[in-house]
This record gives sequence, structure tokens and C-alpha cells, in this order.
Amino acid sequence: MSYIYAAVVGILIGIFIFGLKTGVGCGFSTVRKRDVLILASSYFVISIILGSLVEMVDQSYIEAISNLGMTLHVLIAFVLIGAGVYTQKKWTCGHDVSKKTFLAISVPCPVCLSALFVSCMILASTLEVSGWKVGVLVGFVFFISVISSTWVFRKMKRTPEDLGTAMMFLGIFYLLGAMIVPAYIKAKKLNMALSSGGEFEIIPLLIFTLFIIGGYALNNIRGQ
Repeated sequence: MSYIYAAVVGILIGIFIFGLKTGVGCGFSTVRKRDVLILASSYFVISIILGSLVEMVDQSYIEAISNLGMTLHVLIAFVLIGAGVYTQKKWTCGHDVSKKTFLAISVPCPVCLSALFVSCMILASTLEVSGWKVGVLVGFVFFISVISSTWVFRKMKRTPEDLGTAMMFLGIFYLLGAMIVPAYIKAKKLNMALSSGGEFEIIPLLIFTLFIIGGYALNNIRGQ
């Protein structure tokens, strides 16, 4: 029983942390409080809908969703990086576009919806309760995460320039995940040893190269 509680708490903490992404977009932008409340409420409703669909969707589709997830990671990464660059450029020119560009990081994206759905599915099977009840729980945690993190980030007095930096950083993180996860899964399936060289030697190189390029790009943008 303690294992079940630990699993549930771990998943809910993961959902709360995932909600921080939306909180960053709302907290670092100049969007109105009413819009923040509407966005958080939409996540709550979406979670209930996804939870209700858990019992109707075959679990075999999860693998297909995960395979598509890497492609979505790359697409969303480029959107975030582009929106971040655009936000910073406009801010340095005296224009605040954060009320529009924050949507790139805050609105429900395919990756976020997939994570919510998988979380509802795992919780429903773990707790052995109906999907819509799990959806209410997941939605409530996400709602609290968005509202509380937005309040905290606004207390930090950040500017849209910081929003641009956050979006670019998250975009690089998405690209990094799209590189590492497939390589790790492939290595696991092939049962390759770390000392066998080959593909394992290039993964750290790619990671460090990505960090160097990302750091240079961020410093170059902030310096202009």
C-alpha cells in the first residue's frame, strides 16, 4: 500500500512541476489575471475530459503516442525558441508582445496533453477508480500549480525579456530530450555496454555541443 501512495504522490508532484511551465509564461508576461484564471480553468476541464476518456482508449495506443512524442518535442522546441527570440527582440525595441507570445509556453500543447492523459491512465489503474475522478484530481493539482506559480513569478518582478530567455531555455531542453531519449531507448533494446564505444561516445558530444551552441546563442541575443 505504501508503494501505491508513493507512486500517486510522485505522479502528482510531476504534474505540479509540469504546471510550472504554464506559470512561467503567465508570471513573466503582462497577461491579465482574468486570463490566467481562464487558462488554469481550461486545464482543469481538459484534465476531466482526458480522465473520462481513459476507460475508452486502449492502452496499446500509448506506444504510438510516445513514438510521436519525439517529433512533437522537436516541433515545439523550435516554436519556443522562435517565440523567445521574437519576444526579446521586440522588448529591446520597446514593444511588449508577451501577451501573445506567452501562449507558446502556456497553452495546452500536444506534449502536455499526452502527459496529462498518461498520468490519468496510470492513476486510474493504480487507484482503481473511475477516470473522471482521477481527471478532477489531476486538474485540481494542475490548476493550483498554475495559479500559485504565476503569483510567485510575478512577485519576482520579471520582464518579458526573462520570458524570452525562459522559452529559449525550455526549447533547448526539449531538443535535448528529443536527442537523448531515442538514443537511450535504442541502447537499452540492443543491450549495448557502455564500454563498447560506437554510438555511446557520440551522445555526450552531442549534448555538450548543444549546450555550447545554446549558451552562445543566448549570450549573443542578450548582448544585442
